[in-house]
Amino acid sequence: MKKKGVIISLVGVLLVVCAASVWAMTRNQETKTATSTTSNSSSQTTMTSSSEEEDNITTMIDKMSLEEKVGQLFFARTPQENQVSDLEDYHLGGYVLFGEDTENATKESLQEKVQSFQEASDIPLLIGSDEEGGTVTRISNNPELVDQPFKGPQEIYAEDGWQGIIQDTKQKAAILADLGINAGLFPDADVSTDEESFIYDRTIGMDAKGTSEYVKNVVETLNEAQSGSTLKHFPGYGDNRDSHVEIVEDDRSLDELRENDFLPFEAGIKAGADSVLVSHNIVNSIDPKAPASISPEVHKILREELNFDGVVMTDDMDMAGLADFISQEDAGLEALKAGNDMVMSSSYQSQIPAVIQAVKDGDYAEAELDASVERVLAWKEDLGILFKK
Repeated sequence: MKKKGVIISLVGVLLVVCAASVWAMTRNQETKTATSTTSNSSSQTTMTSSSEEEDNITTMIDKMSLEEKVGQLFFARTPQENQVSDLEDYHLGGYVLFGEDTENATKESLQEKVQSFQEASDIPLLIGSDEEGGTVTRISNNPELVDQPFKGPQEIYAEDGWQGIIQDTKQKAAILADLGINAGLFPDADVSTDEESFIYDRTIGMDAKGTSEYVKNVVETLNEAQSGSTLKHFPGYGDNRDSHVEIVEDDRSLDELRENDFLPFEAGIKAGADSVLVSHNIVNSIDPKAPASISPEVHKILREELNFDGVVMTDDMDMAGLADFISQEDAGLEALKAGNDMVMSSSYQSQIPAVIQAVKDGDYAEAELDASVERVLAWKEDLGILFKK
């Protein structure tokens, strides 16, 4: 009887263990299924949201006139006259604020001005301002707008390292947003270690590795703040002369550019940069016949080699490095045909009609126009402004 009792007890224990094991396996499978369902649902939601945004933008483009589409590709320097009426007449993609637009402003008056621009535009505007800090800032030299001028990246890094760069970028993005500025047109991604070079003071002043780290930190921080980022000046300014005042030629080899100057741009692109600004320097190893801003070969490298699919824009078209090379009326069209999505210009009144006519004549494909408009609208959507109006 004792042996039989022991056997019965053992069988009972085994049955309990087996039941527990089966329950655990079933529970584990249910958990995996639930987790998988949640993950798939989250992924599906993200994909659906992205798809809806693309559909909305496509629908917008389908409804836009040729004039409205061309206007979106012009990031115009804010004119001193007809500011509101030009937005209505030319359907501009955005305004860039310069010192003369902000030097006598109060916080309230600048906010009101920017708001009047937005109210005049059927499609929300990019509002840009060069805010690299240090030697290049449009708003912070006015104490009515910012308590202290924005410091240059070299000074910030010397004081507080990368954490200082990140914190400065957060503060700058918040100030810009408060004023209605959604594109600060920075960081400067140029590699420069020569203190005598034109571009040095605007950079982090480090080698390619250090500059890449700087660019990555700034772009990621701007993305978190939903503030526009712009890498400049592709394909890398180097230690060249000032293209604001003369035509500049760059004699560096393509291998040197790939091994050095391209690296911070690649880092910024991987970090999620919204836009890349192209210089007016003539880079002989890529295209000796034209400034980079109107060179298809330069843009081909940016798109196909660096795999950038965001907005590509020109530097200011009025700079001598381009203006002394080609007429302003022709420059806008040539910039778009070269592969830019946006033209930064003061001469949009003559450039826009030339582009419209080129589309009508078949000299600038409407498919290319639509692709650029889509990138511009996608940037605006990423900034959270497109469908809020």
